[in-house]
Amino acid sequence: MSRISQIWKVKELRNRILIVAGLLVATRILSHIPIPGIGITDLRQLINSNQLLGLFDIFSGGGLSTFSVAMLGVGPYITASIIIQLLTVIIPKLGELSKEGGEAGRAKINQYMRYLTVPLAAIQAYGTIMLLSRQAGSNIASNFSPFQWFITLLSVTAGTMVLLWLGEMISEFKIGNGISLIIFAGIVARIPVVAQQSFLSLNTSGGISPQSLVTGLSYLALALVVIAGVVMITEAQRNIPVSYAKRIRGNKMYGGVNTHLPLRVNQAGVIPIIFAISILLFPGLIANFFSSAKTVWLAHAATALNTFFQNQTYQGIIYFILVVAFTYFYTAIVFNPDEISENIQKQGGFIPGLRPGRQTAEFLYKVLNRITLVGAIFLGLIAVLPNIMQYFTGAQSLALGGTSLLIVVAVVIEVMKQVQAQMVMRDYEDF
Repeated sequence: MSRISQIWKVKELRNRILIVAGLLVATRILSHIPIPGIGITDLRQLINSNQLLGLFDIFSGGGLSTFSVAMLGVGPYITASIIIQLLTVIIPKLGELSKEGGEAGRAKINQYMRYLTVPLAAIQAYGTIMLLSRQAGSNIASNFSPFQWFITLLSVTAGTMVLLWLGEMISEFKIGNGISLIIFAGIVARIPVVAQQSFLSLNTSGGISPQSLVTGLSYLALALVVIAGVVMITEAQRNIPVSYAKRIRGNKMYGGVNTHLPLRVNQAGVIPIIFAISILLFPGLIANFFSSAKTVWLAHAATALNTFFQNQTYQGIIYFILVVAFTYFYTAIVFNPDEISENIQKQGGFIPGLRPGRQTAEFLYKVLNRITLVGAIFLGLIAVLPNIMQYFTGAQSLALGGTSLLIVVAVVIEVMKQVQAQMVMRDYEDF
């Protein structure tokens, strides 16, 4: 409490926190603005019975189940960022702009992501509406005129871009990443609804039975174990010892110190899970474009693809593989052992027992691959935890599972670190 009171006494920091909170409230209001001219049946049962759709609904802050203008959340922007990051690996000029362009280069890359978000939002809006319409047996889009489609797609695209704009504004206040905080707000907003559903599922006609009580307490204990595991993996790191030789420049001596290079077990954070969800939804959305095609084999192939991805077991296996793969991919983007080794060598440093340069880079690659394996498997297991629990318990509504807890804990830790960094910068001794 004393730490909170310290933070609250700093006027500038207090104002930033209040503004960020206000912007997050604005995102929650946006998720409850309905799409003009659409009357829908209740789709909550469909979304709750499908782990992937349920998780996507959580990321959109409940906008998917209410068919609001923010039904896609920031999903199209995340998909756009995946595509651009893949292109930076494939296209050399784009890679140079990302790595060597400095602040201007990163701003240019972000601008490309925004441009790509617009068409992706329109495509995903169309695919999502058709997917939900067909799976729920609803006719919400069957009688749409071209003008109604234009208004609907324009509304959803605008909602996504407004969310993206709010997220970038939040990031400017340096109280956490804006996109992560928007997803965090959506998850927290769903907690009362999920808690109510859980209570109703435990409360039978004769009251809460002992078996239901044991089941509820088991879920609570599992949640505490998952939170403890998330905190441990998020904060875990391997410290690589680094020594700096003494150097004399003019009349001054530099170096001669021993420090360490921290390698985090989970370098990628929650990004791989968010990437995997965006990619996993794409085949079903694309298949909906071709399921009513006049070409027989193409329509059959699209229908078969839809049926395949509706299978929870296959979906869980692919989900796990994608999370592990994206963990390695994103770690390779954010941490380059060759660059780290070169920087250490330029500063006159070395890892004891290793030669500076190539040998140091190979050692860092080896250590990074080993600890990333632990982080990748952990993220994968957290991602498919609802599927595992559903298999053993038969419960159909467990979307608010390990992934949600992982995002909530990771975002809270990130916000705490950024707030603490600003406090230290303003008043080092007192803090």
